[in-house]
Amino acid sequence: MSNRSDKMANWPIGKLLFSMGLPAVFSMLIQALYNVVDAIYISKYSQDALFAIGVVTPFVMLGLSIALGSGVGIGTTVARRLGEKNKDEAQAVASTGFILTIIHIVITMLLCLLLGIPFIKLFTNRSEIVTLGFSYMSICMFVCFGQHISIFYERLMQGQSNMLVPMFAQLLGAITNIILDPILIFGTSFIPAMGIKGAAIATVLGQILQMIFCFSFYKKDEVKIKLKGLKLESKRIKDIYALGLPTMIMNSVISITTVLMNSILVDFSEDAVSSLSIYFKLQSFVFMPAFGFAQGALPILSYNYGAMNRKRYVDTFRLFLTTNIILLFLGTLLFRFKTDFVLSFFTMNDHLNSIATNALQTICLSFIPAAISISMGNIFQSFGKGIWSMMQSILRQIVLLVPIAYFLSRTGVLSNVWYAYPIAELIVCLLFIPLAINIYKKHFNVN
Repeated sequence: MSNRSDKMANWPIGKLLFSMGLPAVFSMLIQALYNVVDAIYISKYSQDALFAIGVVTPFVMLGLSIALGSGVGIGTTVARRLGEKNKDEAQAVASTGFILTIIHIVITMLLCLLLGIPFIKLFTNRSEIVTLGFSYMSICMFVCFGQHISIFYERLMQGQSNMLVPMFAQLLGAITNIILDPILIFGTSFIPAMGIKGAAIATVLGQILQMIFCFSFYKKDEVKIKLKGLKLESKRIKDIYALGLPTMIMNSVISITTVLMNSILVDFSEDAVSSLSIYFKLQSFVFMPAFGFAQGALPILSYNYGAMNRKRYVDTFRLFLTTNIILLFLGTLLFRFKTDFVLSFFTMNDHLNSIATNALQTICLSFIPAAISISMGNIFQSFGKGIWSMMQSILRQIVLLVPIAYFLSRTGVLSNVWYAYPIAELIVCLLFIPLAINIYKKHFNVN
């Protein structure tokens, strides 16, 4: 048994979860910097540019959704095969996943080329906004190979309990982005100011450095990429997508929901759209730690299900759930009572600041039920029932959230619309808890 497999099977759960979860939390916090740094600098550059980013971000996130979904599918399947002591099949899954990643890069580029400008024009006819939005979108999506390939290697390493290299890779990318953002957006004596284009260029350069870093270190890992003689078997592809497609759809649903919410909010004002964008940038610092622990817990849960070790599975889940509830509770306190501090990083006019304050203080009421939902999603994915995670997300984001928000918008009061988030989250949480319990009992033969 390899050292990493021994670690998954025998380390104390608390030590194992935090050794894998904390690097993932740090990595996800670093990822949150990608989400927020551009917006902070862009808010200082111009309010039009901030609105443009708010409009195009859901579309840009579609490419990221594809990368994250396939990465989860590949990493989780590899972890399960290692739990079954089938290293050769784990390598075949990883190699298949690399080919799928290349295909996903091409798909992302085509999405931008064919649908980018028509998408922006759904929200505005102002030519300056269309130009600004497409400038940012096209760079991020045409030069997406760094993002996709780095995510592939990161999730693959995490599936083998290697959490440190992904953490340092994302740190490298984030630092690069932070350093280059002000230089490329505002310019220097040697570099011309590029505005919103500069923000996009800083982002993709950081992603490319992440990719190079991951590739350099992955050669030391247990599961190798071997394309020579590889047969693209439908079963492996099905296994990857059975776990990864729900994550793709869940993240895509978030993008679709944001688009639909923007279509509701734009009837109030452009500042309402910018407020939702600012919320999503900031909430990532609350949710990314929760997702980081989810990322650390999923390989452990998957491994112990593959090994049919029910006690370690339960112990892992209990600790993971408790940790996430604490994290999201602290996030609720921060957004509810320290809103001025949270928003102080952005340059905003008084009208935008007032709307954003109300949005943050209301939507944060959804954080604690969201912690439970995230934890239930790991149960579904670890048992290969990612379809239920997908249904959970679709119900929350589209079936409930958007109609509730639309109904509340008919009151003509913008502040009412934000309550759609906690209402939808609470309903989904109550509906899916019994299902998660039943699936657990079935797969571990618990009466």
